[in-house]
Amino acid sequence: MKVRSWLKQSTAIFALFITVQLTAYAKSLPEFTELVEEASPAVVNISTLQLPKQNRMNRYYFPDDEIPDIFQEFFGRPHPQRPAPGGKPRPQSLGSGFIISEDGYILTNNHVVKGADQIIVRLSDRRELEAKLIGADKRSDLALLKIKAKNLPTVELGTTDNLKPGQWVIAIGSPFGFDYSVTAGIISAINRSLPSENYVPFIQTDVAINPGNSGGPLFDMDGKVIGVNSQIFTRSGGFMGLSFAIPIDVVMNVVSQLKDKGYVSRGWLGVYIQDVNKDLAESFGLDKPHGALVAEVLPEGPADEAGFKPGDIITQFAEREIDVSADLPHAVGQTPVGKKVPVEVVRQGNEITLDVTIGELPDEKGKAHTPVPAKSGNRLGLQVEDLTDEQKRKYEVSNGVIVTGVLVGPASSVGIRRGDIITDLHNQPVNSVRDFKQIMAKLPTNRSVSMRLVRNARPGYITFKLTE
Repeated sequence: MKVRSWLKQSTAIFALFITVQLTAYAKSLPEFTELVEEASPAVVNISTLQLPKQNRMNRYYFPDDEIPDIFQEFFGRPHPQRPAPGGKPRPQSLGSGFIISEDGYILTNNHVVKGADQIIVRLSDRRELEAKLIGADKRSDLALLKIKAKNLPTVELGTTDNLKPGQWVIAIGSPFGFDYSVTAGIISAINRSLPSENYVPFIQTDVAINPGNSGGPLFDMDGKVIGVNSQIFTRSGGFMGLSFAIPIDVVMNVVSQLKDKGYVSRGWLGVYIQDVNKDLAESFGLDKPHGALVAEVLPEGPADEAGFKPGDIITQFAEREIDVSADLPHAVGQTPVGKKVPVEVVRQGNEITLDVTIGELPDEKGKAHTPVPAKSGNRLGLQVEDLTDEQKRKYEVSNGVIVTGVLVGPASSVGIRRGDIITDLHNQPVNSVRDFKQIMAKLPTNRSVSMRLVRNARPGYITFKLTE
């Protein structure tokens, strides 16, 4: 009996302990109700009307041919709009947005309103107003709308300067047309680059986002907008715990330019870059992998005029540290066109500073032509030939040798192919087969050696190791 009584007492104490712990845990969780009540009135639902056109494709998603399918902009492409009884197509709810000024300026995603013949905004008081498209920017996937109204509720804009992974955030939007749905989560990462656009340092969160949330606001715990929900990572078409928002600092820079001139200009350096991995760092004499490795300098571009060279490693841009290559487009893109900035570079083991005047990023139609590939030698298992003048013009290179054969060896193990062009070996330019052989004969063993190649008009560096 004493044992049974002791067990009952122990169980009761344990249950009480668990209850206290759970209660304390629940009290430590954030409270969103007041924030949502204050912020929701400034969130809107956006519908569009598209007049029937021949051969209009029916796609549930809005993929871009250049974007991997696993990155989806998350709004529902409607089924073909069927005429209403009166013969007119009905507006389809495509996404969300939010009011940034009392006189009716509204922000949303470009892909929500792209191709629309008419844009309808539904306010929190259920009024439906037609919106005018002030401007749109494809690169950032942002659009600025304007409705005729006064004294509208607005969101409070925040900043992304002090964001850290682990902070709570919430999203308000219209997933699948369910207006003013609230979801919460945490910031998973900041300054995230995506294949879709490397000029936007996305905020990654685990907030549940679904079709219809697109263009809606992402709030911090102070009730301030810190981002615009834009994309999700998905293999199934639905939410998988990876959501991406455009930082509000980027957003407002775009808004300012759209208001002033109707389009967006971005800074441009005129280089092709790649990450510095462990082997490349060893090859270039760095103590650790960091920076952005310049694989190609575009002729007559800002970097070319400032004296940049392939093989330079950019470690700092305008006093901003460049830890990985993705940091550089973010920094350059936000720099005003025409501004002169200092750039810290490691060149052949020496630190130098180059002053560059930032150019304007060409638009999609005026984009500079992309450069070409390269490879080499015999300890490497390569057969190479000198480039003819015609080949130099064709591949847009000024020096190098072309790979005509690949045998089993170090070169084949790192994927070098026939037709590759080798322009540099072990940080030394290759102008001829003779150069190639002389450099190759002096290559060190058992350490990383870099080689600059051009392939399919794309330059890049690879590394390999020679054994005894």
